[in-house]
Amino acid sequence: METMNGNRTAAHRPNPLLEAWTTPHATPPFGRIAVEDYLPAFEEAIAASRAEVAAIASDPAPATFANTVAALERQGGLLNRISGLFFNLREADTSPAMEEVAERIQPALTALSNDIGLDPALFARVKAVYDGPREGLSAVDIRLLEQTYRGFVRSGAALSDGDKALYRQYTEELSAATLRFGRNSLEATNAFAVNITDGEQVAELPEFVREMLAADAAARGETGWTVTLKTPSYLPFMTYSSQRAIKERLYRAYNSRALGGDFDNSGLISRIVTLRMRIARLLGYETYADYVLEERMAGDTATVLSFLEELRAATMDYARRDYAAIEAYARAQGLEGGLMPWDWAYYTERYKSEHYAVDDEQVKPYLRLENVVRGVFMLAERLYGLRFRRAEGVEVYHPDVEAYEVTDAEGRFMAVLYLDFFPRESKRSGAWMTEFRGTSRTAGGAETRPLVSLVMNFTRPTASAPSLLTFDELTTLLHEFGHALHGIMARGDYESLNGTNVCRDFVELPSQMTEYWATEKEYLDMWAVHYATGEPMPAELVGRIVAAKNYLAAYANIRQVSFGLIDMAWHTLREPWSGDVEAFEREASRGVQVARDVEGTAMSSSFTHIFAGGYAAGYYGYKWSEVLAADAFSLFRERGIFDRGAAAAFRHLLEQGDQRPAMDLYVEFRGHRPATGALIREMGLGNGDARPDGTTENG
Repeated sequence: METMNGNRTAAHRPNPLLEAWTTPHATPPFGRIAVEDYLPAFEEAIAASRAEVAAIASDPAPATFANTVAALERQGGLLNRISGLFFNLREADTSPAMEEVAERIQPALTALSNDIGLDPALFARVKAVYDGPREGLSAVDIRLLEQTYRGFVRSGAALSDGDKALYRQYTEELSAATLRFGRNSLEATNAFAVNITDGEQVAELPEFVREMLAADAAARGETGWTVTLKTPSYLPFMTYSSQRAIKERLYRAYNSRALGGDFDNSGLISRIVTLRMRIARLLGYETYADYVLEERMAGDTATVLSFLEELRAATMDYARRDYAAIEAYARAQGLEGGLMPWDWAYYTERYKSEHYAVDDEQVKPYLRLENVVRGVFMLAERLYGLRFRRAEGVEVYHPDVEAYEVTDAEGRFMAVLYLDFFPRESKRSGAWMTEFRGTSRTAGGAETRPLVSLVMNFTRPTASAPSLLTFDELTTLLHEFGHALHGIMARGDYESLNGTNVCRDFVELPSQMTEYWATEKEYLDMWAVHYATGEPMPAELVGRIVAAKNYLAAYANIRQVSFGLIDMAWHTLREPWSGDVEAFEREASRGVQVARDVEGTAMSSSFTHIFAGGYAAGYYGYKWSEVLAADAFSLFRERGIFDRGAAAAFRHLLEQGDQRPAMDLYVEFRGHRPATGALIREMGLGNGDARPDGTTENG
């Protein structure tokens, strides 16, 4: 495949990625774009970006904010458009051909980033503006200036020529290694399945699970029922099946993905953490965590470790009691030997059903997907005045996807929202929010509104039932919708300071706070009706859901703390590392071990958040944000869950993105710094008053 005539593919047709999009709201014309369009489009867009940057660096006029900093922010528009499309589709609807394009283009993108970040003439102009007078600049302009200057320094611009060469080498190698890590994890997930042909072994499963497993078997050309390692298949089987031998096989396979075998990530982990450590050292930091946390709300490694220890100390005894209670229950139910990790989902579900008289099968009929979507939209309308309607003429990238036009209370266009709910081989597991395009303004003031996408892996409708969500899936959708609101309501000139482009330990605040509405009866009563009878969810069932909200909360908290500690252990290394991944992980999580160890398993080998995503030295941020969310939602508890004053204050926070420091935005919204004790109280475990940063409520 070659670029021909600048904007034509090998098929001699115009490349739609390089043309102006005259579609509604300039949305991507997915139906016209072929995989073979991406590589030549990337090549042309990279060349265009290089030319734009060169013009800024060589401008004979004295450096100013407008001709240097703002110009840098706005350069690369074509490349950003193509990248926003390609890399998001690579997560949601990939193919071997797309993976090949990614592997071919990633080194060129890394090289471009390095060339910009290490350009001495460009840095000199940015530094001149940074050191110069700031009269006439708005507070947001100054924020962009400071972030731009700091980004250059953190990208090696102030290094010697020799160290710049090393920095370039390390980052290019790291880019390739993280890309391969993610691909190995996906391929390892897809490579394993258990086919069951004995009907007695699936007879106890709920009908929706049997139908789903039968459909998976048929799709693979197998008879009977097939369980895969994808979450919508794996988790229901582990939850409802009593077949311990099969579940042990599945558990061991799931928790040893890419740990050895054809898709082994062990060597890549060694390479990734060593490269990150070397990059940090080049830039003057002791560890990669020190380098990362300088730009986070937490601020430094010591604060994060203290925060995780505080949560561990406050909940560890409760977590052990949680585990002991389930183990005693399992033995009373006839379990022989100790409770093993592959037993956990089954017995916790039975215990929950017995003691709280509520389980997924009781709740799911009231959580028909279409109704849930209506309820989520209703929440945004009640709180923020947003309206959602099917987007006419907007193309989607897969038949499963739906597109909605979002407007505000005055009818102004806010965003296009894409909803992609069901699993497929071309989609990675999990759930996420992303943007094909963010919010920005041109120098002339013309505004570009965002294209936001929510991607899930919910159970498909079957021949006999619609798609019915579990309660956890409801909270997942609310979580990701909180992220979507951050993108939809963004306001500002500079895309890099808008929407979810905030520090990692702040970005989960809106998503985790939005989850709280999932157990609010006043909200559920508005839309949660039985899919067959139309009857609203009974008040008594809502009450049981609320009562069960904190079931095993301490155990879940310690599990998340353990992930944070493992992440920090990998990224506080001070020397190149090579060794046994399983042993390293076990040592890192020794202080939070509750369940029994299973030899031959480790999560690190498929921990894509930290080894292939953006959460390296940042996984603690989920718990940090839980603290923020608990404290933030307490304002709605005080005033009412649909209080428009509280919602308006929170909307103002969302609109500002990263235009001000995260703590300043939070304190402006809430009136005080967040307290860790708010989360402990929400879990029903205590009344602590310590803050994430170690200070007290009065500190």
